[in-house]
Amino acid sequence: MADDPIDLDLHRGMSQQKATEERRERKDVAADQAAIRERRDELEAALAVQPAATWPDLAIKLRYLIDLFAATPEAQDPLHQKLIERVLDDLTRLAPQRSS
Repeated sequence: MADDPIDLDLHRGMSQQKATEERRERKDVAADQAAIRERRDELEAALAVQPAATWPDLAIKLRYLIDLFAATPEAQDPLHQKLIERVLDDLTRLAPQRSS
């Protein structure tokens, strides 16, 4: 008796192999999305814990909120896109330079 595992994919037809691969990919995507949701929830909880203590802390919160708005249908309006771009540029320009 051989100790090597049998690759069952080799014994399936092409359509079955493709369906199996699609199921595996959907499972991986679902796991990635769950991890992203968990990290986002942790970030939002951390941002909501206390008020910003410095302007750079406030800029981080503002960027996050602007990015959330940018993902909404309302933000697809060209004027809104221009405003978002300008505000993000302002935040970058006005943020204190951190020394390396």
